[in-house]
Amino acid sequence: MEKSINRCDIFCNVIDNYGDIGVCWRLARQLAHEHGLAVRLWVDDLGSFARLCPEADTTLAQQRCRGVEVYLWREPFPPLPPKGARGVAGLVVEAFACKLPQSYIEAMAAQQRSVWINLEYLSAESWVEECHKLPSPHPSLPLTKYFFFPGFTRKTGGLLLEHDLFARRDAFQNDVAQQQAFWQSLGIEMPDAETLKISLFGYENAALSGLFDAWANGAQPVLCLVPEGRILPQAGQYFGDTAPRAGSRYTCGSLQVRVLPFVEQERYDELLWACDVNVVRGEDSCVRAQWAGRPFVWQIYPQHDAVHWRKLQAFLELYSAPLGTAARQAVQSLWCEWNKEGAAGENWPAFAAVRAELDARAQNWARELAKNNLALNLLDFYREIGRMRAFEIEGQ
Repeated sequence: MEKSINRCDIFCNVIDNYGDIGVCWRLARQLAHEHGLAVRLWVDDLGSFARLCPEADTTLAQQRCRGVEVYLWREPFPPLPPKGARGVAGLVVEAFACKLPQSYIEAMAAQQRSVWINLEYLSAESWVEECHKLPSPHPSLPLTKYFFFPGFTRKTGGLLLEHDLFARRDAFQNDVAQQQAFWQSLGIEMPDAETLKISLFGYENAALSGLFDAWANGAQPVLCLVPEGRILPQAGQYFGDTAPRAGSRYTCGSLQVRVLPFVEQERYDELLWACDVNVVRGEDSCVRAQWAGRPFVWQIYPQHDAVHWRKLQAFLELYSAPLGTAARQAVQSLWCEWNKEGAAGENWPAFAAVRAELDARAQNWARELAKNNLALNLLDFYREIGRMRAFEIEGQ
C-alpha cells in the first residue's frame, strides 16, 4: 500500500451525454492541478468529452489534455504492465457504478495496493449518510470496493469545488469590465440593470412554452440565454423556428431569447455568474449553479421508476428549510411544476416576487456547502484506508 497517493485512474461510461463525463473531467483536473496526481481518465465516448474539451482529438486512443492523460476505454481493454507508471493506480475511481474491465480488476487484486472507489450519483436522501464509505468485498478476489457518496451534509463526501472558484466568481461579479468582456464574447450588448438575465439549460420539457409565456407577458424585460442542447428544438418551436442554432435570436413581448454555442465548463461558470436566475439540469450544472450563489431551478434527471422524485424532494427540504413560508412555497411549486412538465409559467410570478430572499439563501447555501470538499475528502479517505491496511499488516 502506497503511503501517499501519486496516481489515479478514473473510469467513465458516458450515459447522459455530458453529466457523467462532466463530473469525471472536473475531478480529474482538480486532482491533477491542485493535488499533483498523475491522472488517467478512461472514457468510452470521446465525442462527448470533446464537447467539454474542444482541443481533444476524437481519433486518438491516448492523448494528454490540460494535464490529464485521456484514454479511449474500449474492448478489449489494453493490457497493463504489472508495475510502474502504466500499471494500475493507487486510487481507482469507478464513476457512477460503471463496470471496470475484468483484466483491470484482476490486476488490482494481484498488486493489492489500490483503493477502489465507486463514486456514486449525487443525492440529498438521508440514507446516503448511512451508506457513505461502506465496503463491498469482491465475491472471489481479495479486493474491497468502497461506496463514496457526494452530498450536501458533512456526513457525505461533499461536492467538487476548485480552491479558487469563489475568488474568481466574486472578482467577476464585482468587475464591470470582466462582465462587459463576457457579454461581448457572446456578441450581446451588456444588458441594463432592469433586465432579468436567465440561463436555460435543460432536457426536453413541455412546460417551456408556459414559462416563455410568463416571461413574454410580464412587465420586466427578460433576456434568456439558451446554450445548444436537448431543449433547444422546443425553444425554437415556440417562435416558429424548426431549425434553431447558435446565434439565433428571438423576441416576443418582454422576452428576448439568444441561442449560444455549446458552452465548455469554464465559460459555463461565467454564464451562471452573469445571470440572475439559472435553470439547470442533471448533476454537474446543478452543482455549478449552487456555487454561483444565484437562485436556480433544477430539472433532475428523470428515471423510469420515478426515484428521481424522492431525490428532488429530499434536496428541496434541505435547501428551502430556512426560507420564509412564501419563498419556500414558491421554490417548491416552481421546481415541481418544471419537473413534471406542468404549469411552471403560472408559478413564475411567485418565484420572481421573492428573488431577494432567494438571492440571500443561495449565497449562504454556497458558503455552507464549501466546507465539505469532495476531492479533499476522497484523498483523506484514501489515506484512511492506507492506515487501516498498515494496522492490519502489523497485527498479523
